Amino acid sequence: MPTVAVLGASRDRAKYGNKSVRAHARAGWEVFPINPQAAEIEGFRAYRSLREVPVRSLDRITVYLPPEIGITLLDDIVACQPREVWLNPGSESEALLSAAEKLALPVICACSIVDVGLSPAMFS
Repeated sequence: MPTVAVLGASRDRAKYGNKSVRAHARAGWEVFPINPQAAEIEGFRAYRSLREVPVRSLDRITVYLPPEIGITLLDDIVACQPREVWLNPGSESEALLSAAEKLALPVICACSIVDVGLSPAMFS
Protein backbone atom coordinates (compact mmCIF):
# COMPACT_ATOMS: atom_id res chain seq x y z
CA MET A 1 0.00 0.00 0.00
CA PRO A 2 1.56 3.34 -1.00
CA THR A 3 1.95 6.01 1.70
CA VAL A 4 0.96 9.67 1.56
CA ALA A 5 1.24 12.54 4.01
CA VAL A 6 -1.27 15.34 3.46
CA LEU A 7 0.24 18.64 4.61
CA GLY A 8 -2.65 20.96 5.36
CA ALA A 9 -5.15 18.18 6.00
CA SER A 10 -8.37 19.69 7.31
CA ARG A 11 -11.40 18.59 9.29
CA ASP A 12 -13.48 20.87 7.05
CA ARG A 13 -14.90 18.57 4.35
CA ALA A 14 -15.18 21.50 1.90
CA LYS A 15 -11.41 22.08 1.92
CA TYR A 16 -9.10 20.37 -0.52
CA GLY A 17 -6.84 19.19 2.31
CA ASN A 18 -9.78 17.09 3.52
CA LYS A 19 -10.81 15.97 0.03
CA SER A 20 -7.26 14.74 -0.51
CA VAL A 21 -7.37 12.59 2.63
CA ARG A 22 -10.61 11.00 1.43
CA ALA A 23 -9.47 10.62 -2.20
CA HIS A 24 -6.15 8.99 -1.35
CA ALA A 25 -7.83 6.63 1.13
CA ARG A 26 -10.47 5.69 -1.44
CA ALA A 27 -7.70 5.00 -3.98
CA GLY A 28 -5.98 2.60 -1.57
CA TRP A 29 -3.26 4.76 -0.05
CA GLU A 30 -2.14 4.64 3.58
CA VAL A 31 -2.91 8.23 4.63
CA PHE A 32 -1.14 10.35 7.24
CA PRO A 33 -3.00 13.66 7.70
CA ILE A 34 -0.75 16.47 9.00
CA ASN A 35 -2.52 19.14 11.04
CA PRO A 36 -1.17 20.48 14.35
CA GLN A 37 -4.70 21.38 15.52
CA ALA A 38 -6.44 18.03 14.94
CA ALA A 39 -6.26 14.63 16.62
CA GLU A 40 -8.21 12.86 13.87
CA ILE A 41 -9.31 13.62 10.32
CA GLU A 42 -11.79 11.41 8.46
CA GLY A 43 -11.11 8.53 10.85
CA PHE A 44 -7.33 8.73 10.50
CA ARG A 45 -5.01 9.75 13.32
CA ALA A 46 -3.70 13.23 12.53
CA TYR A 47 -0.07 14.14 13.17
CA ARG A 48 1.21 17.49 14.36
CA SER A 49 4.14 17.42 11.93
CA LEU A 50 5.86 15.26 9.36
CA ARG A 51 8.42 14.34 12.04
CA GLU A 52 5.72 12.36 13.88
CA VAL A 53 4.73 10.15 10.93
CA PRO A 54 5.63 6.55 11.88
CA VAL A 55 7.19 5.45 8.58
CA ARG A 56 10.78 5.75 7.38
CA SER A 57 10.03 7.25 4.00
CA LEU A 58 6.88 8.31 2.22
CA ASP A 59 5.83 7.58 -1.33
CA ARG A 60 4.11 10.94 -1.60
CA ILE A 61 3.79 14.20 0.26
CA THR A 62 0.94 16.34 -1.03
CA VAL A 63 0.83 19.99 0.02
CA TYR A 64 -2.31 22.07 0.67
CA LEU A 65 -0.67 25.00 2.44
CA PRO A 66 0.19 28.55 1.37
CA PRO A 67 3.68 28.67 -0.17
CA GLU A 68 5.04 30.87 2.62
CA ILE A 69 4.25 28.05 5.07
CA GLY A 70 5.30 25.25 2.73
CA ILE A 71 8.76 26.74 2.30
CA THR A 72 9.33 26.55 6.06
CA LEU A 73 8.63 22.80 5.96
CA LEU A 74 11.15 21.85 3.27
CA ASP A 75 13.69 20.44 5.73
CA ASP A 76 11.01 18.19 7.22
CA ILE A 77 9.95 17.14 3.72
CA VAL A 78 13.53 16.25 2.77
CA ALA A 79 13.89 14.19 5.97
CA CYS A 80 10.94 12.01 4.87
CA GLN A 81 12.73 11.01 1.66
CA PRO A 82 9.56 11.19 -0.43
CA ARG A 83 9.41 9.66 -3.90
CA GLU A 84 7.36 12.68 -4.96
CA VAL A 85 6.15 16.01 -3.58
CA TRP A 86 2.91 17.37 -5.00
CA LEU A 87 2.37 21.12 -4.84
CA ASN A 88 -1.34 21.46 -5.43
CA PRO A 89 -2.78 24.60 -7.05
CA GLY A 90 -2.21 27.59 -4.77
CA SER A 91 0.56 25.95 -2.73
CA GLU A 92 3.39 26.81 -5.12
CA SER A 93 5.46 29.95 -5.59
CA GLU A 94 8.68 30.79 -7.42
CA ALA A 95 10.55 30.98 -4.10
CA LEU A 96 9.24 27.60 -2.96
CA LEU A 97 9.99 25.93 -6.29
CA SER A 98 13.51 27.37 -6.34
CA ALA A 99 14.22 26.22 -2.78
CA ALA A 100 12.81 22.75 -3.49
CA GLU A 101 14.95 22.46 -6.62
CA LYS A 102 18.10 23.32 -4.62
CA LEU A 103 17.19 20.47 -2.26
CA ALA A 104 16.67 18.12 -5.23
CA LEU A 105 13.08 17.39 -4.19
CA PRO A 106 10.99 15.53 -6.80
CA VAL A 107 8.30 18.21 -7.16
CA ILE A 108 5.15 17.89 -9.25
CA CYS A 109 2.92 20.95 -9.63
CA ALA A 110 -0.55 19.52 -10.17
CA CYS A 111 -3.59 18.21 -8.31
CA SER A 112 -2.78 14.97 -6.51
CA ILE A 113 -6.48 14.11 -6.22
CA VAL A 114 -6.77 14.01 -10.01
CA ASP A 115 -3.59 11.93 -10.14
CA VAL A 116 -5.23 9.12 -8.12
CA GLY A 117 -7.99 9.03 -10.74
CA LEU A 118 -10.65 10.96 -8.87
CA SER A 119 -12.19 14.40 -9.14
CA PRO A 120 -12.24 16.87 -6.24
CA ALA A 121 -15.89 17.54 -7.20
CA MET A 122 -16.75 13.99 -6.03
CA PHE A 123 -15.99 15.03 -2.47
CA SER A 124 -18.38 17.94 -1.97
